[in-house]
Amino acid sequence: MQQTKILAPILLPQNPTPTIRDNILRFNDFSRAFRRKALPIRPVAGSRRPSQRLTAPSMDIDDILREVDPQAYHIPRQTRDLQALTRRWVAERSAPELLAWQSDGLFERVNEQIKAQIEKIEEMTGDMDPKTNFALIVIQTELERYKFLVRSYLRARIAKIDKHTLHYLSDEALRKRLSSTELAYATRHQALLHNHYLSSFLASFPEKLQNLNDTAGNISMVDAPDLDTAVFIRMLRDKDVFGRGTDEDITLAASNADILILRWSSARQLVLDMDAELV
Repeated sequence: MQQTKILAPILLPQNPTPTIRDNILRFNDFSRAFRRKALPIRPVAGSRRPSQRLTAPSMDIDDILREVDPQAYHIPRQTRDLQALTRRWVAERSAPELLAWQSDGLFERVNEQIKAQIEKIEEMTGDMDPKTNFALIVIQTELERYKFLVRSYLRARIAKIDKHTLHYLSDEALRKRLSSTELAYATRHQALLHNHYLSSFLASFPEKLQNLNDTAGNISMVDAPDLDTAVFIRMLRDKDVFGRGTDEDITLAASNADILILRWSSARQLVLDMDAELV
């Protein structure tokens, strides 16, 4: 009768050499791609039946490295900044309204990294060594990725400001979503637009009809984003999700890593509370 074999975890030395750690780090991205599931242990004939289940997190490469050398293993600040910038870029492009500008110094750090990379490229440009030229290509590619994310993120925000300028300037809470530079841009943009309308046709109207933010008859002239736009979100923890439908409302028990589509008005609080992220 064929016996079922158990693959035992690899035991690492207490002070692994840099080569071992580097080799393990290469598999770090691959290990994150697998969904963590509880893995039952199948006993070998003659062995004692285990009383617990082996879970995937205990086999994760990150956890192994932290146990071996928790001080040496950490995610670099530059990598964390790139991940945060990518998430903000995806969220800003997915949300129908302008999200709050995070004043945590991320863009200042990213700009410093871009300047440092440009200076390094200028220093390496004169070197004709093939090995150095290959490294230069890698640095230039990384630099272009940073610049693309920054430009695309800012353009997405500016497009929303241009489309609903009066909406974001009409309320103090909405103005706080803009950075100081964006607020100055929106104010100047609206002033130029209003002056253009005045010189074109508004000047011929009665003075009481020249306002662009009139709310007479409970009808606002200020165009606002459609908060019922459908968005995709990925759950970051188990939570009940409430969604409004055309025929009826529903509450769904969502699990971690589930991807849902629902109205932004229902998903906004989940994103703000970091229970979910836009994808």
